Amino acid sequence: MVNGSSTTVTPAIAIDTLRFNYGAKQVLHDISLDIAPREITAFIGPSGCGKSTLLRCFNRINDRIPGAKVTGGAIRIGGIDIARPDLDLQVLRRRVGMVFQKWNPFPKSIYNNIAYGLRIHGEKNRKLVDERVEYCLRRVALWDDVKDRLHSSAFGLSGGQQQRLCIARTIATKPDIILMDEPCSALDPLSTLKVEELLLELKKEYTIVIVTHNLAQASRCSDKTAFFYLGKLIEYDATQKMFSNPSVRQTEEYVSGAFG
Repeated sequence: MVNGSSTTVTPAIAIDTLRFNYGAKQVLHDISLDIAPREITAFIGPSGCGKSTLLRCFNRINDRIPGAKVTGGAIRIGGIDIARPDLDLQVLRRRVGMVFQKWNPFPKSIYNNIAYGLRIHGEKNRKLVDERVEYCLRRVALWDDVKDRLHSSAFGLSGGQQQRLCIARTIATKPDIILMDEPCSALDPLSTLKVEELLLELKKEYTIVIVTHNLAQASRCSDKTAFFYLGKLIEYDATQKMFSNPSVRQTEEYVSGAFG
């Protein structure tokens, strides 16, 4: 029995008996859960359990992998089935931004890393672009560090700063949802703390789904947690309950460090 999936609030993401294959291999088995808006939901579980695959279903990045396909069920974002053939993937990926495990700024200036997305979506007003760049850099607590070198290469920033720049780039186009796949795994503890503090601020405006192997991070940051094992959703509930009094023994064994 999976807990925590019912809510009186319209879900930001609704997953209904989703099945997913890489070629002949089924890697997700009948996943059903509702992700609430303006909360942080953590996906936890051992490597290879399907959590990153599920995350990448939400903006259909998996479409780029030969043989990868949804073989059953549905994902709805804002009530819209994202598998519908007339769906504009560019619009979907604007609504559902993504931050990856390894920071990946564009080979451009700090300014243009953020301005680029605005321009490709049609914003030509330089004043508005300038304002949005400053706003996004302030939101990720980078403005004071970079305001005097906006036109320098983004690669001149530290790893933690580059990751926060990537988050700023993601929020520049005003997504509804931010997906994060192990965003702190390559960062030092201080940079990790800054990103975690940022997530708690961002959830006031965005729905955030984070894949993490760091159980302490999931416990600190998330409102709800989903535990996956071998492509199945084992338990989904409020994070505090999941870590203090899980309903499933397998969850208890994982969060206590018995395996994983």
